Amino acid sequence: MLSGHARPLVATTRADLARALRRPDQPATTVGPGQADGPPPRRRAVVMTMGALHAGHLELVREARRLADEVVVTIFVNPLQFGPGEDYDSYPRTLDADVALLASVGVDVVFAPTLEEMYPDGRPIVSVTAGRIGTVLEGASRPGHFDGVLTVVLKLLHLTAPDVAVFGEKDAQQLLAVRRMVHDLDVPVTVHGVPIVRDDDGLALSSRNAYLSADERNRALALSAALAAGRDAAAAGATAAAVHAAARQRVDAAEGVDLDYLVLVDPATVDDVPPDHAGPALLLVAARVGTTRLIDTMAVEVADPTTQHTTPQHRTTGGTP
Repeated sequence: MLSGHARPLVATTRADLARALRRPDQPATTVGPGQADGPPPRRRAVVMTMGALHAGHLELVREARRLADEVVVTIFVNPLQFGPGEDYDSYPRTLDADVALLASVGVDVVFAPTLEEMYPDGRPIVSVTAGRIGTVLEGASRPGHFDGVLTVVLKLLHLTAPDVAVFGEKDAQQLLAVRRMVHDLDVPVTVHGVPIVRDDDGLALSSRNAYLSADERNRALALSAALAAGRDAAAAGATAAAVHAAARQRVDAAEGVDLDYLVLVDPATVDDVPPDHAGPALLLVAARVGTTRLIDTMAVEVADPTTQHTTPQHRTTGGTP
């Protein structure tokens, strides 16, 4: 396989991908008692993308390289996860530039199929459903989105046969949906999440940031600022309700941000946490800035409200203090 800074092998068909991933047969060896039977098997990691790659994607690839001997990156703009009026047709497609970036981080194989290669019979008759996870938050705003995501993810897992699949934590609901699919359907792969990569000003990296004008990009900073306000409130010992209120106050004060949702949820279910929640939680936000829809996520640790420090009340005896 290619490695280092060589150009990755680019496969555009299933047959090309199968040839690229075919591992050479290990020669038979004679071993003694207690000795390993030949070299350890190579581990393969996959990073699934829609292209228009940025530093956040490259961080996923670096983590994949740390976890495995062989790294495959898929590039496919999947129509099943786009709804009517969304940006499927205008989504940036920059394959040559993407492959050059991937060469710089040591990717072995790039699988960049055409629409006809992925769905030769058109829209699949049988697909994956995200169940309840697919009906709330992003699923409520984008009906069918997660069904489309899980369908293509499962197809790509079958085609690339990885030991580990690496996903970003910015799409927290997507990551949860993929993990549930892998668990519930007994898919033999480990799902590994990688923390969000942000610009110096806090904006979460996203391929859709390219749609933002300079003014819109400045307005979009309200999303990360709101999450940071909630995180800081949690760090100061605020209750779950106060954490949510701190974040909501910040985003409500922003101009030019059309909020879809801002919620504090259980990381394992994306259900809203109760007001007396203590422990890990996720702040999730989605909003439209101009014509661009953006999402962001931040993990927080909410203190137990029953152990909150309270300042004792001091009594005075006689007179006015």
